[in-house]
Amino acid sequence: MIKPQQALHTVFKAACASAAVIGLVAANVAHAADAGNGKVLSDTHNCAACHGVNLNKPVSPEYPKLAGQHADYIYWALRQYQMGTGNPHLGRNNAIMQAQVQSLSQSDMKDIAAYVESLSGDLVQKK
Repeated sequence: MIKPQQALHTVFKAACASAAVIGLVAANVAHAADAGNGKVLSDTHNCAACHGVNLNKPVSPEYPKLAGQHADYIYWALRQYQMGTGNPHLGRNNAIMQAQVQSLSQSDMKDIAAYVESLSGDLVQKK
């Protein structure tokens, strides 16, 4: 038979464990990307200087069209430029892009990615 003190101790431990789990979940709430802030960041980082008007008309053929690209792809490309050659398996090597993204936080990059995805572009999926 469980004594009242043991039952109270078990309930207390369960309550503490639940509070800890709730705290961890609350701390890891996903950042909802803000395309409006992404536009501001895109403008202040002068993305259009290379990627063109509405990020859809690059100034040179070797620069990609970004408008309409999937947000996940843009986010990870920016993260890879931020990693640079320090991680040869994941990093991307482009001095201009590496310089552009160094000051960005992960939430900034998610905002830029949301903005890029929101733009109408000429990208087509090959089937």
